[in-house]
Amino acid sequence: MHIPDGYLSPSTCATLYVLSASGWYGSLKRIKRVFASRTIPLISVFAAFSFVVMMLNVPLPGGTTGHAVGVGVAAIVLGPWGAILAISITLAIQALFFGDGGITTLGANCFNMAIVGSFVAYGVYRWIAGKSELISRRRIVAAALAGYVSINAAALVAAIEFGIQPLLFHDANGTPLYAPYSLHVAIPAMMIGHLTIAGIAEAVISAGMVSYLQTADLGVLRGIKSVGPGSVQIVSGAPGESSKAEPSQRRLWWTVALLMLCTPVGILAAGSAWGEWSSADLKNPHKRAQIGVVSGNQAPPSSVPAGLQKLATLWTAPFPGYAPRFVRSQAFGYLLSAMFGVGFFVVTSLITSVVGSKWKRPERQL
Repeated sequence: MHIPDGYLSPSTCATLYVLSASGWYGSLKRIKRVFASRTIPLISVFAAFSFVVMMLNVPLPGGTTGHAVGVGVAAIVLGPWGAILAISITLAIQALFFGDGGITTLGANCFNMAIVGSFVAYGVYRWIAGKSELISRRRIVAAALAGYVSINAAALVAAIEFGIQPLLFHDANGTPLYAPYSLHVAIPAMMIGHLTIAGIAEAVISAGMVSYLQTADLGVLRGIKSVGPGSVQIVSGAPGESSKAEPSQRRLWWTVALLMLCTPVGILAAGSAWGEWSSADLKNPHKRAQIGVVSGNQAPPSSVPAGLQKLATLWTAPFPGYAPRFVRSQAFGYLLSAMFGVGFFVVTSLITSVVGSKWKRPERQL
């Protein structure tokens, strides 16, 4: 679902950047209202969680691959605005350092997974969970459905973005300039895998995390407002037990660390995600045959679309494909990439905690 450079026209990218920028602005404005020294660290841990989850690729029907996003549980805990920030930051790190998703299409990827995914997940969860108690099993069911519906909603929007490109942007001969497949191919190709496998993976992760938090740290499920001014505790317990807040995030970081160690499993899923083929793939006869099979038995254009070829080389990531060039072992390189990504969020969390604690000290002296 990470749309690469070249698959969307510049005008499409610009439009989706504007829409995403509106979401980012709204998120920052609302998060600022509940800002506390633990707010950004909590966003960081769910951004790291999403980063790791997206590296755990699973095989999809037809020989492609997919992954969960982690947007379901992020929206449940952080709310839609906090989840937008967490998932967007993750997508930016993936695009800039690992070439997973494009630079020109970052706005599109954030709109699909961060904005659409977050609002759909939060809406479905609140609708199904209702006013049930935090420890209710209904919350687990609500989380599962929220995760399942949200990732499929994001996939559908991405499929539409792919599918409208040949209709709107083509040369005089009708040859697509960007994404090569129209709506009647893009939508089934994207949705079959997400409705059957990737959606279930997202549902399991969302439900599993909510079930875990119900036992390990019920306070986190109260949402990001529980860490705002006047509500310092984020864990269950008696009022004033704010000292237990740090172990809460520590347990979440341990969860991320355990998942991180499992990331090399993600390279076992063979094949590329639909719509994420490189220019070289579109030129390779064997790859072209595979692409045709997973695209309703319709082969891609005989030549690489001109716009796609031009934009595909716009940015070269330092560690493309989560494979550092200085590491020979693919599995170890994949793990190092996961450690780099998680480390970035750990450092962000630590810096924010230190800065936040310093800001608090003058206030206590007044």
